[in-house]
Amino acid sequence: MTLPVIAAVDGSEDSLRALEWAVLTALMRGVPLRVLHVRQYPAWAPPEFVAVDTADDPVLDQVRARIEQRAGGRPDVEYLSRVGSPGSVLAEVSTEGSLLVVGSRGRGGFASLLLGSTGIAAARDAHCPVVVVPRPGRQVPQELADASVGPRVVVGLGVDHAGDAALEFAFAEAELRRVRLQAVAVYPWPPQMWAVPGEFSLPVIEEASVAAETRTLAEERLAPLRERHPRVEVDLAVDGGDAAGRLVAHSRDAELVVVGRHQRRLLVPTRMVGSVTQAVLLHAASPVAVVVPHPQGETAHPADEGTGRE
Repeated sequence: MTLPVIAAVDGSEDSLRALEWAVLTALMRGVPLRVLHVRQYPAWAPPEFVAVDTADDPVLDQVRARIEQRAGGRPDVEYLSRVGSPGSVLAEVSTEGSLLVVGSRGRGGFASLLLGSTGIAAARDAHCPVVVVPRPGRQVPQELADASVGPRVVVGLGVDHAGDAALEFAFAEAELRRVRLQAVAVYPWPPQMWAVPGEFSLPVIEEASVAAETRTLAEERLAPLRERHPRVEVDLAVDGGDAAGRLVAHSRDAELVVVGRHQRRLLVPTRMVGSVTQAVLLHAASPVAVVVPHPQGETAHPADEGTGRE
């Protein structure tokens, strides 16, 4: 079954920028594109208000004309207009897509916001991977600037958990885009040590030992995916410090940064984006993909993850 790439638009420059990214990705994947505009329902609407399709939509008329006049080809496109809460509608529609693409901000809200409420809701609640496309010119702070440049997909690699959905998605995207994959494994440094007054503090840990152990664990995580994607060149960066800061640093010149969303836990059943993922969404210089974790006990073939193929 071929699932479409879904692009959420509202007529803003941010959403049109995300639309162009979605068009290119749909062409690259060879899948249809579904363009969705959600009209915010009135504040006086009752809670049980049901989203409905609507035929007359000036925003979609503008987008349709833009795509039809676009040079360089276009995928098969379906246009969908809905009325309702944007976050709720995007979550519902995401069950029918391989990828949901949104801009960093829409028409509403404060101009100083780095990420709008719709983008946050989509990253938190969507049932498929979500890509948030930032505004151009976002700068990585000089103190975070990383030496690695050039076309690549960057993925955050956590060595202390077994979730592989983000890694699988990143390998598939790197292979699809014919660029190298940069896996970033970050260990916290300096470590926080606690000592009860009157007791001896913990012995000093050598950073070289921590870095070596992190690299060993990261290579173990990468090994099966390297075998399944032999054409993907993989660089492993092992950094000490703040995970979000290092991923932001590596986002410079990247085609995509891939991060995972928190897995639901027994005592915390609600969906969570996670502090690292949210910081990367706010500050990365490249588009950011937030990948839904596999249900516990399930895995997906990495060659198919995120590509719309089954």
